[in-house]
Amino acid sequence: MKIEDIKKMTTEELQKELTSLKEELFKLRFQHATNQLDNPQQIASVKKDIARVKTIIREQELKAAN
Repeated sequence: MKIEDIKKMTTEELQKELTSLKEELFKLRFQHATNQLDNPQQIASVKKDIARVKTIIREQELKAAN
């Protein structure tokens, strides 16, 4: 997921995306634990996407506070 796409989202969309990413991370971890995950790098990718979304949410909160 690209940062430009994330910045275009509203706060509600970001919250939904965050929930979706967390669910995906849970599923990937479960697959990894049962040795069914083909590409373990997916876990790191999803974690980075979660961090990006959280960063943009925080930026929007700070912008709204000013």
